[in-house]
Amino acid sequence: MNKLKNYALILASGSGSRYGKNTPKQFEKIGDKTILEYTVSAFETSLKIDEIIVVVTPSYVDFAKKIIDNAGFKKVSKVIEGGKLRKDSSRMGVFVIGDGEANVLIHDCARPFVSQRIISDCIDALSKYSAVNVAIKSTDTVIEVKDNIIKSVLNRENLRCCQTPQCFKLSIIKKAHELSLNDENFTDDCGLVLKHNLCEIYVVEGENDNFKITYPNDYFLAQSIVNNM
Repeated sequence: MNKLKNYALILASGSGSRYGKNTPKQFEKIGDKTILEYTVSAFETSLKIDEIIVVVTPSYVDFAKKIIDNAGFKKVSKVIEGGKLRKDSSRMGVFVIGDGEANVLIHDCARPFVSQRIISDCIDALSKYSAVNVAIKSTDTVIEVKDNIIKSVLNRENLRCCQTPQCFKLSIIKKAHELSLNDENFTDDCGLVLKHNLCEIYVVEGENDNFKITYPNDYFLAQSIVNNM
């Protein structure tokens, strides 16, 4: 049996509206590198990743290509335009992969500190499972609320906070997107797979440093991590 290629699909097409700046956050610098560079570098460094595809806000494609070229990344094969929704950008990235079957790791560009251990564990898990998520345990009690009234207190032992990459056999994630073309209320790819009950989704243990830069305070935490590298 031929070895499947391992693709990293980096979603960098968000507007960064919650971040509070005009420039999308993936192009903000932490130290002397952009968030995009840190994220691509994590997958470029991995010995298990064969190819990287970057999905970017349409008006920033050329800008992103210039950053990637200047950084000298060798594994980035394509920089393509993203869509209006995250789901659209994920679908566009998935469907530019022409292999009959492959392993695909879909990662938020705004999580620049994904570790080599997480990447490796995800790829290893794909040898047994067709879908893999990364998650950490919830440290807070989670409540269900309706009209500002608590309806239930959930058992946090069974709860996890999702991270990325979310990882799939190419055939599974393509089918999930094909079945969900008209769905607009999904924020991640595992949700699409679950909705259509396509397969079990295995969970790989995440890490606190694999957080998503969403708000200005997250940038200061990212700066602190970079300063201590």
